[in-house]
Amino acid sequence: MTEPVEILRHAPERPAVPAATAEPAATAGPAGHACGCHEHDDAAPVLDVRSIPHAIRHATVLGAFDAIPPGGALVVVAPHRPLPLLAQLAERAPIDVAYLVDGPDAWHVQITRRAPATA
Repeated sequence: MTEPVEILRHAPERPAVPAATAEPAATAGPAGHACGCHEHDDAAPVLDVRSIPHAIRHATVLGAFDAIPPGGALVVVAPHRPLPLLAQLAERAPIDVAYLVDGPDAWHVQITRRAPATA
């Protein structure tokens, strides 16, 4: 069974950061990471979509995939073989797909974004 997800009507209030302590905008690193937190991922991030409401599940994966640079990978954990999702991703960019776990309760699929073909 999945846990309920709370959907907020408005973003939570956050305290303002004084201008004197604000860090300069970061530039994208080798993995396309540019939030300025100075953290990095050693392995492909894992996105378990089984607890995400079906209505926004594909959009969630598409957004995560857009953050993956060419050569990078994302592991999606799905409640079924995600063939329609893989077709959507392949329309966005060239991908390689590897099934790490092939059911029956969950499918762990590594999706690697290939570099675009050059002419």
